[in-house]
Amino acid sequence: MTRPDYAEKIPNNVGLAEDRRLQRALESWQPDFLSWWETMGPTLPTQDVYLRTAIDVRGEGWAQFGHVPMIDYRWGIFLADKNPDRQIAFGQHKGDPAWQKVPGEYRAELQRLIVIQGDTEPASVEQQRNLGATAPSLYDLRNLFQVNVEEGRHLWAMVYLLHAYFGREGREEAEELLHRNSGSADSPRILGAFNEETPDWLSFYMFTYFTDRDGKYQLGTLKESAFDPLSRTCEFMLKEEAHHMMVGTTGVDRVVERTAQVMLENDTDEVAAFGAIPLPVIQKYLNFHYSVSLDLFGGETSTNVANYYTAGLKGRWLEERRKDDHQLRDDAIMVDALADGQIGQTEVAALVGLNTDLRREYIADCAGGVKRWNRILADAGLPQRLYLPHVAFNRKVGAFAGIEASPAGEKLSADEWAARKGQWLPTDTDKTFVRSLMQPVYERGKIAAWVAPPRNGINGQPFDYDYVHLA
Repeated sequence: MTRPDYAEKIPNNVGLAEDRRLQRALESWQPDFLSWWETMGPTLPTQDVYLRTAIDVRGEGWAQFGHVPMIDYRWGIFLADKNPDRQIAFGQHKGDPAWQKVPGEYRAELQRLIVIQGDTEPASVEQQRNLGATAPSLYDLRNLFQVNVEEGRHLWAMVYLLHAYFGREGREEAEELLHRNSGSADSPRILGAFNEETPDWLSFYMFTYFTDRDGKYQLGTLKESAFDPLSRTCEFMLKEEAHHMMVGTTGVDRVVERTAQVMLENDTDEVAAFGAIPLPVIQKYLNFHYSVSLDLFGGETSTNVANYYTAGLKGRWLEERRKDDHQLRDDAIMVDALADGQIGQTEVAALVGLNTDLRREYIADCAGGVKRWNRILADAGLPQRLYLPHVAFNRKVGAFAGIEASPAGEKLSADEWAARKGQWLPTDTDKTFVRSLMQPVYERGKIAAWVAPPRNGINGQPFDYDYVHLA
């Protein structure tokens, strides 16, 4: 069965009606979720929003579009099609049939991985809940709400696994996912990046480009898992995640494009007076969100991740395309490290360096966005260029957490960092200026002056379509 059953109280394609106990447990969790959504979800009142809803888990035509009141959005549980012949592709169980149940010896580790992934999903909704009040266009407002409802569905995906496979402890963890809140002093979200505020739309674009891209890579490693329900869940989540990254990629595109236009129209780099965001400020926001997202990959070395890989719980990005033995017992990798107090590299066992392997895949992907943003500047005839800062810059996790470094990778003293960090990270003045531009534009076909309109609308609709009906 691939098409979700929308006749059910909880839309699903996992045969929920055939397991009455599980169905009742999830239906008892559903009101708590809706209460969380009403309390911690988007604050801007709307009548309805032009949203996509999953109707299949395969190929083309997997979603339908239509105006839906957000509180009536049909959050559900969708797994990609099961491959009955699927085998484990890596680790000590390589070649064995994929697991349909949780092996007892890996129960705690799998539960922890699912909880951490699940905790990020509602966190981003909480971080973005006030952005509707300053949306630069109805098109952008619609994209914000689409991201929000799909992050809510991704929470459902992890909650289903916790309820279905982890018994009472899983149900308790599912409840806790609604009790932690982004930025809370008493019960914050598990990962640091998901306790940062997202106070403006430049931050939102950077978050959906950099931090949601981290999500892509984390989901990609879980998609390789020997635990087949987790693999199939993540496979479908990646389909939805692509839209979130598109919002970030094209959002930054449009900010850079508008800034370049204003620079050319007024023959100046000082575009703040003309209501655009200066390129140095864009670079500062890039520096912050990129470095915070790098921390989400953990330390450069990790015995836990090595154990996850050997056990078959979490693979590498595109594991089956790798040209090695998929066990890595005798392989080595160079990882970033402090060598004799200096920023450098050291050789470690490949299994221990899997976080570095994944982070480097991510860095290469991030570089693609910077390349396209620089193409916008080049096409405008401007000499300025954006860049990714050095991997040691502004790090709070891993080998470089205890030092300070410039975006060029120069090791700095604490005093030098304090004196110069305002050149590289958003200052209070920068943040206040960016927020001053965040005036809402809710008229069809209109857009704020600090960002260019998109080249294409949603699902073939024009930019001036009525994407959102406000209350």
